[in-house]
Amino acid sequence: MTSEIRALLREELQGLSAYGAPQLDVAVRLNVNENSYAPPTEVVRAVARALEGEIATLNRYPDRDALKLRADLAAYLGHGLTAEQVYAANGSNEVQQQLLQAFGGPGRTALGFGPAYSMHPLLAAGTATGWVDGGRGPDFGLTASHVEAVLREHRPAITFLCSPNNPTGTALSLDVVRAALATTSGIVVVDEAYAEFARPGTPSALTLLEANPRLVVTRTMSKAFAFAGARVGYLAAGPEIVEAVQLVRLPYHLSALTQAAARAALAHADVLLSTVEQIKIQRDRIVAELRTRGHQVADSDANFVLYRVARDGSADETDQKVVWRRILDAGVLVRDVGLPGWLRVTAGTPAETSAFLAAVEPSDSLPAAVETLEN
Repeated sequence: MTSEIRALLREELQGLSAYGAPQLDVAVRLNVNENSYAPPTEVVRAVARALEGEIATLNRYPDRDALKLRADLAAYLGHGLTAEQVYAANGSNEVQQQLLQAFGGPGRTALGFGPAYSMHPLLAAGTATGWVDGGRGPDFGLTASHVEAVLREHRPAITFLCSPNNPTGTALSLDVVRAALATTSGIVVVDEAYAEFARPGTPSALTLLEANPRLVVTRTMSKAFAFAGARVGYLAAGPEIVEAVQLVRLPYHLSALTQAAARAALAHADVLLSTVEQIKIQRDRIVAELRTRGHQVADSDANFVLYRVARDGSADETDQKVVWRRILDAGVLVRDVGLPGWLRVTAGTPAETSAFLAAVEPSDSLPAAVETLEN
């Protein structure tokens, strides 16, 4: 960007970099938390039929309210939800951006607890909303008391909680969500992009929706549904929240093709979600193997694992980048999320997981008492 154009850019956007992970042509890509399993043939055919049915009428605008898709999403989520309590857009990022457009903006603040999803502060900047990082403990945990103290201090218009959290993978206790709702008078957004991968017994904030009109739960079809290329995200909330978000949506924001493809996928949810258990097995395999080798590993309820590259805690940013490059040279792409000494790896197929584990050299895994991170 030239200095002339940079000077014309909004002040809060100057110096920022666009969100994005490296897109490299390597044999094993485990850096963006995609589902490594392609949609099964029967789903591919069902989506193709659904798209074919829409192509002949592409001269017409789609249903701008996406009512049938919202009804299907509500049925998938359960908990007595209806279409009036669900809203869909082009990925959960767009959903969250529209929440910030509706409830944030100039003079208002959004708050999250980092390390967390790195798009949240960028979305805040893009909507001229102030951003506060409330931080986490040294073990990446998040307690109700910490949340309460931070919210009392900053009084944000919007609070973001991630469960499971990205990049750590840890899920939140509902006590943390309840504490946020009781402390702030603003909107509380629980980002559950990886909820389907949670370990048994992990609660969802969906159970709190009925009693909390300021609570929003966002989800995506990108991860568990292996539908990242379709770009479908959604939220569940009270009808008033859905009505407010519709004030800032673009006209006909979800194409007829997107709606048709998503509905066809939801009709085959059981088939698509059959890979979730396989991915969880590989996730737990990565956790167990890295801990056996002496790495510090965060407990994960997602489809990825965050681990320290050196077991003695001495690894700094240089070590992290060196290890990332060496793993890449072995044909495996993992994610450097900007945490000094830590890398994140997506749980893939058994073969992909084996390739990653083979790329982690023994020299980085000296025997030691295994330290675990409890949420």
